[in-house]
Amino acid sequence: MKALQCLSYGDPPELRIAETAGPEPGPGEALIAVEAVGIGGFDAVLLGGRYQERPEPPFVPGRELAGRVLAVGEGGDPALVGLRVAAIAFKGALAERAVARCDHCMATPPDMDAATAASVLSAYATSLYALETCGRMRAGETVLVLGGAGTVGAAAIDIARGLGGRVVAAASSAEKLAFCRMRGADLAVDYGAPDWRRTMTEKLGGGVDLVLDPVGGALSEPAFRSLAPGGRHLVVGFAAGEIPRIPLNLPLLKRASVVGVDWGGFMQQEPAANRALLARLRTLFGSGVLRPERPIVHPLSALVALLDDFRNRRSVGKPVIRLDFDAAR
Repeated sequence: MKALQCLSYGDPPELRIAETAGPEPGPGEALIAVEAVGIGGFDAVLLGGRYQERPEPPFVPGRELAGRVLAVGEGGDPALVGLRVAAIAFKGALAERAVARCDHCMATPPDMDAATAASVLSAYATSLYALETCGRMRAGETVLVLGGAGTVGAAAIDIARGLGGRVVAAASSAEKLAFCRMRGADLAVDYGAPDWRRTMTEKLGGGVDLVLDPVGGALSEPAFRSLAPGGRHLVVGFAAGEIPRIPLNLPLLKRASVVGVDWGGFMQQEPAANRALLARLRTLFGSGVLRPERPIVHPLSALVALLDDFRNRRSVGKPVIRLDFDAAR
């Protein structure tokens, strides 16, 4: 089969299209004919050589994909065979065929195309796990989403809105703020503006109930300070590149919680609960409660430019690669 291989790490990485042996599904795994691959910040960090785990080159990158299940391994779910799925493969997605654990696959609704399916699973499952499981969000609560124009942020806006919340999205440019409003944010805040927290709480008439924080850095402490008493600060990641330090007197004074959100660990350690989460996510998609934006679809030749956009924080939404190896040569 044809696959994209990483020969060496870097900015940009050295990549080539190669003929490789196709994978076979192991126990509990699904073999998937790949149609589209979602690209995210993880790919930029990994291929730049900055992730804590570094596969030995040459290897096939790509972790989030959509396609049709061809077969399952021993102990896998036979009901998946023939279905179109969104899946997390962790690596190996940028190839004509890839394998993923059956319980890391979500059968897609009939009206969801492959490009959309390749763009939603990681961001939407992370956000649903954060808000509903970790944050115990209730209808009517106010949610502040940092990095609202990013992949997780945009999904969190959609989920918080779909669950009946009032959504405040924070972003860093006029273009990104307009995107947040288009995605359904009730209020969009420029966190580059002086005293953005005070301006936000004045407009809201008080603090927020939850902060969904995939950004970290200098934004985390003022966001935490914006919490109402009993609020929850959901730590999803550190896209700013800096791990913040929040004084512990703040949770004490606010009776507030700092909650770690690691959907990757959850899906690995609690497979039954993760299957239930993905089933709920599919129901929310299928019923129209969630309305993911159809992503911009790019050829494989655009991958290096997309990685550069993520490194330099120019990305808006979730880009998707259409797998056409012959056109990319």
